[in-house]
Amino acid sequence: MTSTTATTPIGATSEVELTIGGMTCASCAARVEKKLNRMDGVTATVNYATEKAKVSYAQGVLVTDLIATVVKTGYTAEEPPPPRIEPPEADAGEAVEPDPELSSLRERLTVSVLLALPVVLLSMVPALQFDNWQWLALTLAAPVVVWGGLPFHRAAFTNARHGAATMDTLVSVGTLAAFGWSLWALFFGDAGMEGMRDEGFSLTVSRTEGSSAIYLEVAAGVVALILLGRYLEARSKRRAGAALRALMELGSKDVSVVRDGREVRVPVAALAVGDCFVVRPGEKVATDGTVVEGSSAVDASMLTGESVPVDVTVGSAVTGATVNAGGRLVVEATRVGADTQLARMARLVEDAQNGKAQVQRLADRVSGIFVPVVLLIAVGTFGGWLGVTGDMAAAFTAAVAVLIIACPCALGLATPTALMVGTGRGAQLGILIKGPEVLESTRRVDTVVLDKTGTVTTGRMTLQEVYAADGTDEERVLRLAGALERASEHPVARAVAAGAEARTGPLAAVDGFENVAGLGVRGTVEGHEVLVGRARLLEEAGIALPQELVTFKTRAEEDGRTAVAVAWDGVARGVVTVADAVKETSAEAVRALRALGLRPVLLTGDNRTVAESVARAVGIDTADVIAEVLPRDKVDVIERLRSEGRTVAMVGDGVNDAAALATADLGLAMGTGTDAAIEASDLTLVRGDLRVAADAIRLSRKTLSTIRGNLVWAFGYNVAALPLAAAGLLNPMIAGAAMAFSSVFVVTNSLRLRAFS
Repeated sequence: MTSTTATTPIGATSEVELTIGGMTCASCAARVEKKLNRMDGVTATVNYATEKAKVSYAQGVLVTDLIATVVKTGYTAEEPPPPRIEPPEADAGEAVEPDPELSSLRERLTVSVLLALPVVLLSMVPALQFDNWQWLALTLAAPVVVWGGLPFHRAAFTNARHGAATMDTLVSVGTLAAFGWSLWALFFGDAGMEGMRDEGFSLTVSRTEGSSAIYLEVAAGVVALILLGRYLEARSKRRAGAALRALMELGSKDVSVVRDGREVRVPVAALAVGDCFVVRPGEKVATDGTVVEGSSAVDASMLTGESVPVDVTVGSAVTGATVNAGGRLVVEATRVGADTQLARMARLVEDAQNGKAQVQRLADRVSGIFVPVVLLIAVGTFGGWLGVTGDMAAAFTAAVAVLIIACPCALGLATPTALMVGTGRGAQLGILIKGPEVLESTRRVDTVVLDKTGTVTTGRMTLQEVYAADGTDEERVLRLAGALERASEHPVARAVAAGAEARTGPLAAVDGFENVAGLGVRGTVEGHEVLVGRARLLEEAGIALPQELVTFKTRAEEDGRTAVAVAWDGVARGVVTVADAVKETSAEAVRALRALGLRPVLLTGDNRTVAESVARAVGIDTADVIAEVLPRDKVDVIERLRSEGRTVAMVGDGVNDAAALATADLGLAMGTGTDAAIEASDLTLVRGDLRVAADAIRLSRKTLSTIRGNLVWAFGYNVAALPLAAAGLLNPMIAGAAMAFSSVFVVTNSLRLRAFS
């Protein structure tokens, strides 16, 4: 499938992104990449996780040529549709379409397990073997091997047509050989006789026993277990594009546009540059623009990391997807659609995901050598035994033993079982691990970049200190200030009011409330004319701050807190401070990260004064503070650290962190943050507690170590057992039992992760 532009030659620096279908392992991606790069003037990178190929091609190369090359390699390719940044109103609340491929795989797995389980029990437990049980086993095993294993057989056939072999090849050949021999033994040998029991076999291959042995449990069991691994992997890959969907859904879906003097509700996609639209308190700003009427405070923390809401008035620039926290605004659109900051961030996340290095699984890396060698050994074993003994049954039995002992049952279990146990234990501890691909990075990480707002700090303004001038008590200052601020919608005012009510009890009513744009509020509380806000508000009212209040205010601002002056009856009475408070657990978390050998770096869009104050509070060196960073620059910071030879983990929670999380070698998102950040990350800390970041890295490293141990055992077992099978020292039934023991060992080893704490 191609687009209408696919046949047009494009210039020397042209790029295209292709969606690749039919890949079943990382070696498939490597094969597609190799074939594309062999074309003249083509440079390609294929990402198995996202199933996309990013291709640069020279003039004279057609997109249809690229697609044809992929098809010739045995896979499918097409150009994906362009991303839609603002979802139309009709899409609001619409559920994500179910994945037909995943549903089909789940159905295949369920049926295969239900049919294979009785086959395994009948074959391995002699007490269950009634007369003619073998024919029931055949009836149950046949659909598992043929229909359940169809994806492996199809992939093996496709690979064979192109002269390649993967783990699919070994699964297909091994299961079909076991099943085929069982059919021969049942119909032409002695295995189909009434009263046959699957017991009393010898340890070695003999000249006569092959015709009475069946391996239906091996064929059916391997298919079911490998399908389980494939299903777990496919379910993880289903979330590959979720970060982009979360970014797109962050924006408004409709907006009130001012046309001919009245408001008209239209989809955001219908906005044009120059349109004026209304943003009421609590609503999202529909697109990037300039305020032409009204004043308010805009919460931009999800996009900029700025913890304090920004006061805006006529002439101020506002960004789409930020939240109006105060009064009514009328905004003139300056950028729409793909030109907005939100759209650019979506592209950053997409580029970061597509550019993330592939992590080749050990099983896939060695399969190119392991599979052909096993097939050659099986053929050589058959020929050698036939030449030496002249007994077809003994020769085929020995060859089947080679295939069965090498069949990658334990390999198929090595990753998913450890991942299931590790992620299950992680969920209990508040840690979500997305998949085995992310674990490789945890072993090498040496630097951890911490977003400030919402990660190290709470992400919301809270009351900090109250300072009363001589002759006034702190409780009265807080009570009057809190009562007046409760009538305001400004986030700083809400922090003061909440803190006052918590410390002094119910607050008094306010008369004559007035909001002074950009400066503060005034009104009458308990018979007093009260002013609360910036020092300039008091100055304009002819009220001077005494030196003691000036000193306290200056010190608070140097420490990164927001200072609010309080006056009544024409006299300045005190100063209250609010700040984005440091989480109580952050300092302990930083110590735990250091104990893992990681160097913590604080990254924020806030000003340096605030950032250094937070760094000192949690134990981060001020030299490792990177402040006043714009969203698009966070990716540059991560890339700069990586260019210095560091392996970087990033912990964040906002939309502004999403691209950086995807760019980092390891992305950790706070579960209390935005969906975009969570979906772009590799690990999610559900509880929003930074201490869990250290636990997440420890658990990931332990899970990776378990997976590696499982794979080493599985491969080592195969390498050691293959010569024994080829020499006829392993009866195929012993080989099947040994393979089952290998699987049990892998599962038992994985279960040790349940004790992680």
